[in-house]
This record gives sequence, structure tokens and C-alpha cells, in this order.
Amino acid sequence: MHRNEKVLAFGLGITVLLGGCNMGTDNVKNKETGTETVAQAGEEQEISMNTENLVSVQDYNGEGYALRNGEETDKIAEDNREEIEVAVKKFFREKYKTEVIVHNLVGAVDGVSVFVESVGEPHFHAFAIVPIDVGSKTVKTDGVWSQEGQIEDSISSGLYAMAYEKEMKNLDDFVNQVIKDYPIVGKNIEAVNNTDSNYSTPYYYISVFDDVFDDLNSMYFENQKISKVELRSILDESKFEPEGVNITLNLFMKEANTEPDEKVYDEIYEKIKTADGLPRGSYAFMLNDNLINKKYGTGSKSNTLDKNVLSQILKE
Repeated sequence: MHRNEKVLAFGLGITVLLGGCNMGTDNVKNKETGTETVAQAGEEQEISMNTENLVSVQDYNGEGYALRNGEETDKIAEDNREEIEVAVKKFFREKYKTEVIVHNLVGAVDGVSVFVESVGEPHFHAFAIVPIDVGSKTVKTDGVWSQEGQIEDSISSGLYAMAYEKEMKNLDDFVNQVIKDYPIVGKNIEAVNNTDSNYSTPYYYISVFDDVFDDLNSMYFENQKISKVELRSILDESKFEPEGVNITLNLFMKEANTEPDEKVYDEIYEKIKTADGLPRGSYAFMLNDNLINKKYGTGSKSNTLDKNVLSQILKE
């Protein structure tokens, strides 16, 4: 998917993430059938929001996250976990010049998705795929690959966070104050580590679309010691449009059996609009009830409050 296509998707109200941020999924609801089409770690499938898969967000650590037809490869992957970790770390080190920590292995058709977190800066989450021959139960560690653009975009979001270090601190302070003032929570950090991509925290995630980030990535691959000042200078000179970066606050009601509170949503949305000192970009806000789908890692349901398409928030 090209960056301009992802911008279009967001403009239509579709949250864009590949294996990450909104619990590692792209979700498009079908209100008539009660199902969602999900792009999850490189797969597209239609799912039913079965209540047996719903758990309190406070209890969710990513356990139970699953991909289609992954039961057999799940077991093979766990039996070969050590060599898979070695291969994936080598893949990121050689191709992306980045050291990573392996957090989660999730079996899929003919392979395993390996969720990782970068060590140090740029900070990001991503996943790579290791092929598995189910017939011979062989893990093909020499064939590690990634979905086109997925890791590159994750790195870009981390470089963006580095460039806007001061403003990112302001954003974290803003979110922490909102969490203190309202009966809402984010995800557990374990869930972020085990299911997400891009620059992600328990409360928000960052997606980048502007082509200027391709240049930033190239500079990082050439020089892993590139400074935050250099990165910021490039972004300032590029004058990228705010729509080129999206920061999505994805929060949950704190109490069980509580519908998303529209008054709370509207007040926080207005606070985002009027907040000063936040990173340049476009902002979105989603408020879910207290439940998250453990299998697909998403809190998005028919009752989720999401008014972003009606009133886009831009920060220059």
C-alpha cells in the first residue's frame, strides 16, 4: 500500500495500521452483518465480534492473539523459538540496521509472525514473518521477510518521535493528565509489545504517510547515529502537511459494563483541539468500552465513539 493510498483510507474514516496500533489490526465494520473485515498482520479476513473473545482491557496482555489457520504453525514455532529469534534479530540488524527484542510469536498459514520492539531509538514496534513448512515441520530461518513498507513505516514513526522529542513529551503529559481526569484507561504495555506496530504506547500510536519519511529512513540506514536535530531540520525544511502524520488516541472506559461516554469523548476531543505544543500532524480520538477482542487485539466495536471523520484535528 502506497502512502497516498493510506492517506485516502484514513480520510474515509478507516484506521490505518498494519499489524499494529489499534491492537494490530485494520478494521472496517459492516453494520448490517455485525462483522468486521480485518487486515491483521498481513491477512484480510471477516470476523464476528463473538462475545466469548471479549475480555477487560485491564486483563489483556496479548495472550490469545491469533491469526487464521495458525494453530499448527504456532506449535512448530514455539518448538523452534530460539532459532526463530536469532534469525529475526539478524534480519532486522542486517536489513534495517536495528537491534530488536522479540516479544511474541503468532502462527499463521505457512509461517509465523514475529512481533518485535526496537532497542533504543528510533523506538518502534513491528513484525517479521518466518516461513514454516508444515509438512516437514521445518522453520525456514533463511527466508525471513516482511510485508511491503510495514517495517519502513514503523521506523519512520520512530524517527518522527525522535525529531519531535519536546513535543512528544508534551503529548505524553497531555495524555497522562486526561487519564487522571477521566474514568478511562489505555492498554497494558504487554499488549502493545505483543500485538502492535509503529511508534505505539498504551494510549496512542503514530502512523506516517508523507514521502519525506523515506528520506529520513535512508539517512538512518546510512548513519544510525543521526541526531534528533538533523531529523527535525529535515522535517522542518520539508514543510510536510499535517495530514502526513496521524496520531490516534485509542482509549477505553475504565469500568466494566460501561458504554463509551459521549460527554467524556466530546470533552477530551475539545481538549485535543485546543492543546498547545503538540507534535505537528493530524489527530484522531477513539473511545471504546472496557472490552477488547483478545483474538484480534481490537477494542473497536459498533459502540466505539469515533467522530474524527466529521471534524479533523490538525496541528501545524
